[in-house]
Amino acid sequence: MAPQIAYISFDIVPAPKGAAIHIQALVQALAAAFGEVQLVTISPKAEVITYPERWPGVQHIALPATGPTLIDRVMTFRKHLLDWWQGQFFDVVHFRSIYEGFPIAVRKAKLAQHLVFEVNGLPSIELKYRYPRIAGDRDLQQKLRQQEAFCLEAADRVITPSSVTHTYLQRRGTPAEKIQVIPNGVDLDIFHYQPPQSTPELSPLHLLYFGTAAAWQGLAIALQALSLYRRDYPADLNILALIRPWQRRDLQHLIHKLDLEDAVHFREPVSQSGVVTWMHESDVILAPLILNDRNLVQGCCPLKVLEGMASGTPIITSDLPVIRDLGNPDEHFLAVRPGSPKAIKDALLRLRVEPELRRRLASSARQRIEAHYTWAQTTQPLIQLYQELLGT
Repeated sequence: MAPQIAYISFDIVPAPKGAAIHIQALVQALAAAFGEVQLVTISPKAEVITYPERWPGVQHIALPATGPTLIDRVMTFRKHLLDWWQGQFFDVVHFRSIYEGFPIAVRKAKLAQHLVFEVNGLPSIELKYRYPRIAGDRDLQQKLRQQEAFCLEAADRVITPSSVTHTYLQRRGTPAEKIQVIPNGVDLDIFHYQPPQSTPELSPLHLLYFGTAAAWQGLAIALQALSLYRRDYPADLNILALIRPWQRRDLQHLIHKLDLEDAVHFREPVSQSGVVTWMHESDVILAPLILNDRNLVQGCCPLKVLEGMASGTPIITSDLPVIRDLGNPDEHFLAVRPGSPKAIKDALLRLRVEPELRRRLASSARQRIEAHYTWAQTTQPLIQLYQELLGT
């Protein structure tokens, strides 16, 4: 009999963002290995939606998470989750945050034999960047940390995509032997390789930024770097990102201030294959992660960097431990001083006139992904972890 496995996430799936791509890859791998997985996520509507077979072996139910505030949405989702759970008991329950995980951890004995807590990010660190007004709320911060600690304690295994996060969780009191690093991966059937242009000079220079406009991603730094570069040479930037209305207002104000209205183009989010098309139409991908506690202390595994490395388009990113986890500066990408528009400009100037550098970076990056970061490779340790828990 196939084990009963549930993967619960306070996210909308599918969606054009890294979390949804990650979730899809993991549940498909688990279903292929163990026969069936029950996926529970946020509904895109104010109603329960059932997808009998979202992907082979994956039964998907999407639950409402409605309300004017994040707390309202979390509490609504939790209520629907517990209503759905009635009478069910799972061998393994896999969750990604305290939003869905805390009520499960509290009721572990009634709901599941084993819990797997997948820590990609923690609200006690990340929430202040999404909602700046709560940055000084110490009571909220304490509650978040308490719920995080409870989930980390209740989990039988903790997985994370970054060695930096592994270290941080140890400092938070989670035993090292309980934590396993399982990085993100890339679907090479989608992210096919196209070598960069070999022309001696790139003019104008076509830049691409994709992902989200979260504060830690450094989009403002990319705009400032573009402004500096355009003092000397022509260039444009396509922004392919999920952007909230207030973020767009702030960005448009900066674009106006930098006199970039004719050089910056906001594009609608597209499928992964659409992202690849944009990559191959660009000369350089920018991933200028900034220096803050989210990137430096908590850690992350930036999927955009891995996908860019697979594409054949050179990447300029930030010289941070989470980036060095993925490859070597000047071999797989150009890694510059975090938060420095001038450092990005200098890297752009190199790529503009060094076709051999472009070729070498692109080729080495693709080889790195093929050797270490396909989803088939990165999900294998997850399957082994489940086998250990299930005793199979």
